[in-house]
Amino acid sequence: MTDILDPATLLPLIAALAVAGALIGFLAGLFGIGGGAISVPVFYEVFQSLGHAPEVAMPMAVGTSLAVIIPTSIQSSRGHFLRGTVDMDLLRAWVLPVLLGVAVGSVIARYAEPQVFQLVFAAVAAVNAAKLLSGGSGWRLSDSLPAKPVLRTYGVGVGLVSALMGIGGGAVSNLILTLHNVPIHRAVSTSAGVGVLIAIPGTLGYMAAGWGRADLPSDAIGFVSLATFALTIPTSLLTTRFGVALAHRLSRRNLELMFGLFLAAVCLRFLVAIFEV
Repeated sequence: MTDILDPATLLPLIAALAVAGALIGFLAGLFGIGGGAISVPVFYEVFQSLGHAPEVAMPMAVGTSLAVIIPTSIQSSRGHFLRGTVDMDLLRAWVLPVLLGVAVGSVIARYAEPQVFQLVFAAVAAVNAAKLLSGGSGWRLSDSLPAKPVLRTYGVGVGLVSALMGIGGGAVSNLILTLHNVPIHRAVSTSAGVGVLIAIPGTLGYMAAGWGRADLPSDAIGFVSLATFALTIPTSLLTTRFGVALAHRLSRRNLELMFGLFLAAVCLRFLVAIFEV
């Protein structure tokens, strides 16, 4: 087994993770997502190339992805907040439900087959992509957000799926909000704040889940690789601001089209991964 801190492997990993970090940060700012759709598969390949078994590589990819989402989501949500498009009342209503969903998801993720959760996320991404690319005509559950009991149920679902997949929840929360007639710019901005609610407890949960395991690399705390985190963060923080700026320059329709195409690509990636197994 090769350690990520081995000088022979460090240089190519720095390059790969720097590129991944730049994409993660840009997407976090542009679409209000955590970038887990990029970071999880990249991290998984990195850990497998270092000789870790899939049962270690997968949870470590998810846990490290959630750790990376913390600073990128904070920076992204701050950028959107300064532009006045974050729904703080909704975020406050979702704090406890999202935490509950993350806690349940962190426990389930230790035992369930990853293909099940990939399929769930692919389905969510496909529905959202179809809605956005079609212009949203007829894709509406109501003209406003539902009552608080329904909102809290949504929050649990967002936290659950996000913890299982190592994502910031932006794709899921964006679908929910736009189905209830929330404008796309406001949905994207608020979804960035959801990433903060999910990533912090999710990271702590994966640290605890892997605590004390002997088959983890020397730089890891539980299922979170500190070296991978440190190599990814600099470029992700650098590019987040550019994503935020572009999101607010795009028209509503152009932002919908770009987000829809991105989600369609994510859906295809997960389907390929499922059928390769």
